[in-house]
Amino acid sequence: MFSPWYAWSGRRDPENHVCLNVATYGPGGRFTMTDRGRAALRRDAHSLTIGPSAVRWTGTELVIDIDEMGALPLVGRVRGRVTLRPTAVTDVEVALTPDNRHLWRPFAPTARIEVDLNRGVTWSGHGYFDANFGTRALERDFSTWTWGRFPVTDGAVCLYDARRRDGTDLSLALHIGADGRSRVVQAPPLTRLPRTPFLLARQTRADPGTTPQQVMRLFEAPFYNRSLVRTRLMGMDSTGMHEALDLDRFRLSLMKPMLAVRVPRRRGWTFGG
Repeated sequence: MFSPWYAWSGRRDPENHVCLNVATYGPGGRFTMTDRGRAALRRDAHSLTIGPSAVRWTGTELVIDIDEMGALPLVGRVRGRVTLRPTAVTDVEVALTPDNRHLWRPFAPTARIEVDLNRGVTWSGHGYFDANFGTRALERDFSTWTWGRFPVTDGAVCLYDARRRDGTDLSLALHIGADGRSRVVQAPPLTRLPRTPFLLARQTRADPGTTPQQVMRLFEAPFYNRSLVRTRLMGMDSTGMHEALDLDRFRLSLMKPMLAVRVPRRRGWTFGG
Protein backbone atom coordinates (compact mmCIF):
# COMPACT_ATOMS: atom_id res chain seq x y z
CA MET A 1 0.00 0.00 0.00
CA PHE A 2 3.04 2.29 0.34
CA SER A 3 4.62 1.40 -3.00
CA PRO A 4 5.14 4.54 -5.10
CA TRP A 5 5.32 2.36 -8.22
CA TYR A 6 1.84 0.97 -7.56
CA ALA A 7 0.51 4.49 -7.08
CA TRP A 8 2.18 5.73 -10.26
CA SER A 9 0.66 2.79 -12.17
CA GLY A 10 -2.82 4.05 -11.31
CA ARG A 11 -3.38 1.12 -8.91
CA ARG A 12 -4.79 -0.93 -11.80
CA ASP A 13 -2.93 -4.21 -11.29
CA PRO A 14 -1.98 -5.03 -7.68
CA GLU A 15 -0.53 -8.42 -8.62
CA ASN A 16 2.08 -6.58 -10.70
CA HIS A 17 3.32 -4.81 -7.57
CA VAL A 18 4.18 -7.31 -4.83
CA CYS A 19 6.85 -7.24 -2.16
CA LEU A 20 8.02 -8.72 1.13
CA ASN A 21 8.89 -5.96 3.56
CA VAL A 22 11.49 -6.81 6.23
CA ALA A 23 12.85 -4.39 8.80
CA THR A 24 15.44 -5.07 11.49
CA TYR A 25 16.42 -2.52 14.09
CA GLY A 26 19.44 -1.45 16.08
CA PRO A 27 23.05 -1.16 14.86
CA GLY A 28 23.30 -2.47 11.30
CA GLY A 29 19.51 -2.74 10.93
CA ARG A 30 18.23 -3.32 7.40
CA PHE A 31 15.08 -2.35 5.48
CA THR A 32 13.91 -4.34 2.46
CA MET A 33 10.91 -3.59 0.25
CA THR A 34 11.50 -4.49 -3.39
CA ASP A 35 8.51 -3.87 -5.66
CA ARG A 36 8.32 -6.86 -8.04
CA GLY A 37 6.21 -7.64 -11.10
CA ARG A 38 3.67 -10.44 -11.50
CA ALA A 39 6.36 -12.75 -12.90
CA ALA A 40 7.69 -12.99 -9.33
CA LEU A 41 4.32 -13.99 -7.82
CA ARG A 42 3.11 -17.49 -7.07
CA ARG A 43 0.39 -18.37 -4.60
CA ASP A 44 -2.03 -21.08 -3.54
CA ALA A 45 -4.28 -21.72 -0.55
CA HIS A 46 -1.37 -22.19 1.86
CA SER A 47 1.62 -20.33 0.43
CA LEU A 48 2.72 -17.05 -1.10
CA THR A 49 5.97 -16.77 -3.04
CA ILE A 50 7.42 -13.40 -4.04
CA GLY A 51 10.62 -13.80 -6.01
CA PRO A 52 13.26 -15.43 -3.79
CA SER A 53 11.17 -15.21 -0.61
CA ALA A 54 8.14 -17.21 0.49
CA VAL A 55 5.48 -17.39 3.20
CA ARG A 56 3.65 -20.64 3.98
CA TRP A 57 1.09 -21.81 6.53
CA THR A 58 1.65 -25.35 7.81
CA GLY A 59 -1.56 -25.57 9.81
CA THR A 60 0.16 -24.62 13.08
CA GLU A 61 2.98 -22.30 12.00
CA LEU A 62 3.50 -19.37 9.67
CA VAL A 63 6.95 -19.89 8.14
CA ILE A 64 8.59 -16.97 6.33
CA ASP A 65 11.72 -17.72 4.30
CA ILE A 66 13.52 -14.49 3.49
CA ASP A 67 16.09 -13.75 0.79
CA GLU A 68 16.02 -10.01 0.13
CA MET A 69 18.35 -7.09 -0.48
CA GLY A 70 18.47 -4.20 1.97
CA ALA A 71 17.69 -0.74 0.62
CA LEU A 72 19.83 2.39 0.87
CA PRO A 73 21.69 3.45 2.90
CA LEU A 74 22.63 0.01 4.33
CA VAL A 75 22.61 -2.18 1.24
CA GLY A 76 23.17 -5.86 1.98
CA ARG A 77 21.57 -9.28 1.81
CA VAL A 78 18.91 -10.20 4.38
CA ARG A 79 18.48 -13.96 4.58
CA GLY A 80 16.95 -16.39 7.01
CA ARG A 81 13.68 -17.60 8.48
CA VAL A 82 10.96 -16.29 10.76
CA THR A 83 8.58 -18.80 12.35
CA LEU A 84 5.39 -17.67 14.05
CA ARG A 85 3.35 -20.05 16.22
CA PRO A 86 -0.05 -18.60 17.19
CA THR A 87 -1.67 -19.63 20.45
CA ALA A 88 -4.91 -19.42 18.46
CA VAL A 89 -6.14 -18.08 15.12
CA THR A 90 -9.10 -15.73 15.39
CA ASP A 91 -12.03 -15.20 13.05
CA VAL A 92 -12.22 -11.49 13.91
CA GLU A 93 -12.77 -9.05 11.05
CA VAL A 94 -13.15 -5.33 11.73
CA ALA A 95 -14.55 -2.83 9.23
CA LEU A 96 -12.49 0.36 9.43
CA THR A 97 -14.97 2.31 7.28
CA PRO A 98 -18.78 2.06 7.20
CA ASP A 99 -18.73 0.91 3.55
CA ASN A 100 -16.34 -2.00 4.33
CA ARG A 101 -13.76 -0.73 1.85
CA HIS A 102 -11.08 -1.17 4.50
CA LEU A 103 -10.84 -4.17 6.82
CA TRP A 104 -8.50 -5.23 9.60
CA ARG A 105 -7.89 -8.86 10.50
CA PRO A 106 -6.07 -9.62 13.78
CA PHE A 107 -5.30 -13.22 12.83
CA ALA A 108 -3.05 -14.01 15.79
CA PRO A 109 -2.53 -11.21 18.31
CA THR A 110 -0.82 -13.68 20.66
CA ALA A 111 1.97 -15.87 19.33
CA ARG A 112 5.50 -17.10 19.87
CA ILE A 113 8.08 -16.14 17.29
CA GLU A 114 11.54 -17.36 16.33
CA VAL A 115 13.81 -15.18 14.19
CA ASP A 116 16.97 -16.56 12.61
CA LEU A 117 18.50 -14.13 10.11
CA ASN A 118 22.01 -13.44 8.95
CA ARG A 119 24.13 -10.66 10.50
CA GLY A 120 23.46 -12.08 13.96
CA VAL A 121 19.74 -11.25 14.07
CA THR A 122 18.59 -14.25 16.11
CA TRP A 123 16.05 -14.20 18.91
CA SER A 124 12.77 -15.64 20.15
CA GLY A 125 9.89 -14.12 22.07
CA HIS A 126 6.26 -13.07 21.77
CA GLY A 127 4.87 -11.83 18.47
CA TYR A 128 1.67 -11.26 16.54
CA PHE A 129 0.21 -11.49 13.04
CA ASP A 130 -2.42 -9.18 11.58
CA ALA A 131 -3.31 -7.75 8.17
CA ASN A 132 -5.13 -4.89 6.51
CA PHE A 133 -7.22 -5.22 3.36
CA GLY A 134 -8.64 -2.45 1.23
CA THR A 135 -10.16 -1.67 -2.15
CA ARG A 136 -9.10 1.99 -2.20
CA ALA A 137 -5.95 3.88 -1.34
CA LEU A 138 -5.66 4.54 2.39
CA GLU A 139 -5.00 8.23 1.81
CA ARG A 140 -8.37 8.59 0.05
CA ASP A 141 -10.31 7.54 3.13
CA PHE A 142 -8.12 8.38 6.14
CA SER A 143 -6.22 11.42 7.38
CA THR A 144 -4.37 9.88 10.32
CA TRP A 145 -4.34 6.78 12.42
CA THR A 146 -2.60 5.22 15.38
CA TRP A 147 -2.55 1.54 16.21
CA GLY A 148 -1.13 -0.53 19.03
CA ARG A 149 -0.88 -4.12 20.11
CA PHE A 150 -0.11 -4.63 23.80
CA PRO A 151 0.37 -8.06 25.41
CA VAL A 152 -1.43 -8.59 28.70
CA THR A 153 -1.59 -11.52 31.11
CA ASP A 154 -4.48 -13.27 29.37
CA GLY A 155 -3.81 -12.31 25.72
CA ALA A 156 -3.43 -8.93 24.03
CA VAL A 157 -5.22 -5.60 23.76
CA CYS A 158 -5.32 -4.04 20.29
CA LEU A 159 -6.05 -0.34 19.88
CA TYR A 160 -7.15 1.34 16.66
CA ASP A 161 -7.85 5.07 16.39
CA ALA A 162 -8.30 6.83 13.06
CA ARG A 163 -9.60 10.06 11.57
CA ARG A 164 -11.57 9.41 8.40
CA ARG A 165 -11.78 11.83 5.47
CA ASP A 166 -15.51 12.23 6.05
CA GLY A 167 -14.77 13.76 9.45
CA THR A 168 -15.80 10.73 11.54
CA ASP A 169 -13.52 8.87 13.92
CA LEU A 170 -12.73 5.21 14.48
CA SER A 171 -12.01 4.29 18.10
CA LEU A 172 -11.57 0.61 18.90
CA ALA A 173 -10.20 -1.28 21.88
CA LEU A 174 -10.29 -5.04 21.43
CA HIS A 175 -9.17 -7.67 23.93
CA ILE A 176 -8.27 -11.00 22.36
CA GLY A 177 -7.47 -13.87 24.67
CA ALA A 178 -4.75 -16.44 24.14
CA ASP A 179 -7.56 -18.81 23.11
CA GLY A 180 -8.59 -16.46 20.28
CA ARG A 181 -11.83 -15.25 21.87
CA SER A 182 -12.38 -11.53 21.45
CA ARG A 183 -14.42 -8.81 23.11
CA VAL A 184 -14.68 -5.07 22.70
CA VAL A 185 -13.55 -3.28 25.86
CA GLN A 186 -13.90 0.29 27.07
CA ALA A 187 -11.09 2.27 25.50
CA PRO A 188 -9.02 4.20 28.07
CA PRO A 189 -8.54 7.91 27.39
CA LEU A 190 -6.43 9.07 24.46
CA THR A 191 -3.06 10.35 25.67
CA ARG A 192 -0.45 12.20 23.66
CA LEU A 193 3.03 10.88 23.05
CA PRO A 194 5.91 13.24 22.23
CA ARG A 195 6.27 14.17 18.58
CA THR A 196 8.86 12.29 16.55
CA PRO A 197 12.07 13.81 15.10
CA PHE A 198 9.97 14.50 11.96
CA LEU A 199 7.42 16.30 14.21
CA LEU A 200 4.83 13.60 13.56
CA ALA A 201 1.98 13.83 16.09
CA ARG A 202 1.30 10.65 18.09
CA GLN A 203 -1.16 9.41 20.66
CA THR A 204 -2.16 6.17 22.34
CA ARG A 205 -4.50 4.96 25.07
CA ALA A 206 -3.70 4.79 28.77
CA ASP A 207 -5.55 4.31 32.04
CA PRO A 208 -6.29 7.61 33.84
CA GLY A 209 -3.26 8.91 35.70
CA THR A 210 -0.82 7.01 33.47
CA THR A 211 1.69 8.67 31.17
CA PRO A 212 2.68 6.37 28.27
CA GLN A 213 6.34 6.40 27.31
CA GLN A 214 8.32 5.41 24.25
CA VAL A 215 10.91 2.86 25.34
CA MET A 216 12.48 2.15 21.94
CA ARG A 217 12.47 3.96 18.63
CA LEU A 218 12.17 1.49 15.75
CA PHE A 219 11.31 3.18 12.46
CA GLU A 220 11.11 6.82 11.44
CA ALA A 221 9.72 8.42 8.28
CA PRO A 222 8.16 11.84 7.63
CA PHE A 223 4.69 10.23 7.54
CA TYR A 224 5.16 7.11 9.71
CA ASN A 225 6.57 6.07 13.07
CA ARG A 226 6.91 2.67 14.67
CA SER A 227 8.10 2.27 18.25
CA LEU A 228 7.81 0.26 21.43
CA VAL A 229 5.58 2.04 23.93
CA ARG A 230 4.96 1.32 27.60
CA THR A 231 1.47 2.09 28.88
CA ARG A 232 -1.15 0.84 31.33
CA LEU A 233 -4.39 -0.71 30.07
CA MET A 234 -7.21 -2.24 32.11
CA GLY A 235 -5.02 -2.02 35.20
CA MET A 236 -2.12 -3.90 33.56
CA ASP A 237 1.27 -2.49 32.58
CA SER A 238 2.33 -3.46 29.07
CA THR A 239 5.01 -2.69 26.52
CA GLY A 240 3.81 -3.17 22.97
CA MET A 241 4.16 -2.22 19.34
CA HIS A 242 2.79 1.19 18.38
CA GLU A 243 2.48 2.94 15.03
CA ALA A 244 1.40 6.39 13.94
CA LEU A 245 0.54 7.24 10.34
CA ASP A 246 -0.11 10.66 8.80
CA LEU A 247 -1.78 10.14 5.44
CA ASP A 248 -2.04 13.86 4.74
CA ARG A 249 1.73 13.85 4.63
CA PHE A 250 1.89 10.57 2.73
CA ARG A 251 -0.18 11.86 -0.17
CA LEU A 252 2.10 14.86 -0.75
CA SER A 253 3.69 14.57 -4.19
CA LEU A 254 7.26 14.79 -2.88
CA MET A 255 6.85 11.65 -0.74
CA LYS A 256 6.67 9.17 -3.61
CA PRO A 257 10.05 10.04 -5.18
CA MET A 258 11.57 9.83 -1.70
CA LEU A 259 10.01 6.41 -1.19
CA ALA A 260 11.24 5.16 -4.57
CA VAL A 261 14.81 5.40 -3.26
CA ARG A 262 13.96 2.93 -0.50
CA VAL A 263 11.52 0.84 -2.56
CA PRO A 264 13.27 -0.15 -5.80
CA ARG A 265 11.28 -1.64 -8.69
CA ARG A 266 12.31 -5.01 -10.17
CA ARG A 267 9.97 -6.10 -12.96
CA GLY A 268 11.51 -9.33 -14.16
CA TRP A 269 11.93 -12.62 -12.36
CA THR A 270 12.53 -16.22 -13.39
CA PHE A 271 11.78 -19.14 -11.08
CA GLY A 272 14.38 -21.87 -11.32
CA GLY A 273 13.33 -25.39 -12.15
